[in-house]
Amino acid sequence: MTAAVPGSAADAAKPTPGLIRAGIIERFGEPQVLCTVRLPRPTRASGHALVRVRAASVNYGETKIRRGLVPELGPPPLVLGSDLSGTVVEAEPGGRFRVGDEVYGIHFIGTYADYVSVPEASLATKPMTVDHVRAAALPVAARTALVAICEYAALRAGQRILIHAAAGGVGHLAVQLARHRGAYVLGTARTAHHPFLRNLGVDEPIDYTTVDFRSVARDVDVVLDLVGGEYGRRSLDCLRPSGLLLGAALDPGVTEEDADRRGRQFRWLGATRLVRPLDVVRELVDAGQLTVHVERTYALSELPAAHTHAETGRVTGKLVITIDDEPAMDRTHDRLSGTGRR
Repeated sequence: MTAAVPGSAADAAKPTPGLIRAGIIERFGEPQVLCTVRLPRPTRASGHALVRVRAASVNYGETKIRRGLVPELGPPPLVLGSDLSGTVVEAEPGGRFRVGDEVYGIHFIGTYADYVSVPEASLATKPMTVDHVRAAALPVAARTALVAICEYAALRAGQRILIHAAAGGVGHLAVQLARHRGAYVLGTARTAHHPFLRNLGVDEPIDYTTVDFRSVARDVDVVLDLVGGEYGRRSLDCLRPSGLLLGAALDPGVTEEDADRRGRQFRWLGATRLVRPLDVVRELVDAGQLTVHVERTYALSELPAAHTHAETGRVTGKLVITIDDEPAMDRTHDRLSGTGRR
């Protein structure tokens, strides 16, 4: 990444053999630290498929990575992005996929790029009934919702669940899964989002800006907290004795000991025992039982605007980055030479 590649700014705006576009951060900070650069095309690692990425989504967690709040990933430069949908261009000999297969999946991190080498185990065949944009909106959010509702909560018909941020990426999918299981669903969101929630099947939308959700959501069996912090502590008040609080935020605001002292349970969403959860998601999507809502798409060069939007906390469904074939004049610069347009 340090060798110089000669060329003018105009040259850097044209496709260059052996180089790909990628959305990176070269330092931690606000959305403006995101830029589109050129990097060497990755080689396929053993046990991986090399995927031509067509779309990737923005997850709120990636904004925290950009800000330097996930030190486990190491220092910049980092290519961000966790979801992808695209086409296999190089396959593992004798592996699960073939060249030309349309796939979607999760890769921590690096999917804001034209190409990425992804472990086969992290990929699944793309749902047939959606395009790459909607497929890319699914993996992280749908996997999280599936694990929460179907595994950790093992939600049953007749149970009551409160879902915080119910109109968001994970939330709107969790609502559908909970309704599919016959649960009574309460969900927090601003009033403007209530028609959207009712269409999804929420029985009681709650505007958290006008009422204390604890005054409405009482004696629930499960709370899925996608906000964290003070929400976690307050959510314990909503649970029936032995009820379960599921945390999915980096700061859940509560511990297992806190919940146990109150006669409740707390679990942070982590590993799963589900086998190939993205295959399950695909089946639900193709059966018409799970629908992902994409509020807006952005070009790869518009990553700062996408992250700015994501950080408002007011996204309905998902935001998606489209990574189409490069236009004639793309706002990229050569990471190796530092030339080009930003």
